[in-house]
Amino acid sequence: MHFKSIFGAFILILLFIPLTLITTQADYQSGVNAYRAGDFKTAYKEFLAEAQQGNAKAQYNLGIMHHNGKGVPKDYRISADWFEKAANQELALAQHSLGTMYRKGQGVPQDYGEAIKWFRKAAEQGDHGGQTNLGFMYRYGLGVPQDYGEAIKWYRKAAKQGYALAQTNLGLMYQNGEGVSQDYGEAVKWYRKAAEQGNAKAQNNLGFMYQNGEGVSQDYGEAVKWYRKAAEQGYTLAQNNLGVMYQNGESVPQDYGEAVKWYRKAAEQGYTLAQNNLGFMYQNGKGVSQDYGEAVKWFKKAAEQGEATAQFLLGFMYVLGKGVPQDYVQAYMWIDIASGMGYQETSEARRSFAKGMTPAQIAEAKKLAREWKERFQERSK
Repeated sequence: MHFKSIFGAFILILLFIPLTLITTQADYQSGVNAYRAGDFKTAYKEFLAEAQQGNAKAQYNLGIMHHNGKGVPKDYRISADWFEKAANQELALAQHSLGTMYRKGQGVPQDYGEAIKWFRKAAEQGDHGGQTNLGFMYRYGLGVPQDYGEAIKWYRKAAKQGYALAQTNLGLMYQNGEGVSQDYGEAVKWYRKAAEQGNAKAQNNLGFMYQNGEGVSQDYGEAVKWYRKAAEQGYTLAQNNLGVMYQNGESVPQDYGEAVKWYRKAAEQGYTLAQNNLGFMYQNGKGVSQDYGEAVKWFKKAAEQGEATAQFLLGFMYVLGKGVPQDYVQAYMWIDIASGMGYQETSEARRSFAKGMTPAQIAEAKKLAREWKERFQERSK
């Protein structure tokens, strides 16, 4: 079984609160100093005095403290109130932050229209976070009609300011040909800019481009280099991809133990492909002692999250009675679920399993599969 690496296929949700205090106002430098020293009570007192006099930067900083629970109880409603006061004074960071609160429904009712309004105000002042988030809203049609061209426009503005998250997203648009002609060279260009700033997603995606020779000459050594940088930051896709490189012996000596190590790091963070891969290693005794129980454990974790390959393999573990008691109903159920999730090789398996089952057992398996799908759809909302 030759495993393949994957890139970050979805644009990261870049809707966040900038967590850095504004520190340029001399009148409340004592508050800044207290905050940096961990004396949040004094910092809050100093910022509050300035904020009550209409200082927008102090108001923004109070919003940050309430958002993060620094020196005061975490309270999104109060945080949003302070952000709004500062935003109404045209402070771009506060506008961006207030947009995020509306996007997430934190302290205010979720309202994509209001989020767009505040992101746009920040973006038009040149705030790179506001530009990136406005691009995201256009990319996914949240509060506005979906418009890849507008998404590209705003990502590019932020990317040209050197903002790594926007550079990564712009690279993805070029890689996928969304709003622009597909151009792997441009994708590599923007991934590299972000990767060199330490953005893990860009590092992973740049590794993918090197591995597959897209926009650059194929170079497994460079792929491993960039996967490792991202993997060491805890980025699950890169950890899985690095595991694949070790399992397949691409630019590194084939080393199943190292493959298992990286699969486990990603699997323990809940990444389904790594859970499936780790299950495969236990099933086949590669890099670990063969252990069907552990294989079933990891297949099941991935299967419950909707990973079709793991569902298919779990079905076979049930029919063979390896790591679990033999159970044709469970086997048929998981194969049926895998089929519904898009796995292509289920028809023959279901026909084979059905030969040893009664009509009542098949009906029960199909019923269980329907119920699982309903629960999964509900969880996915």
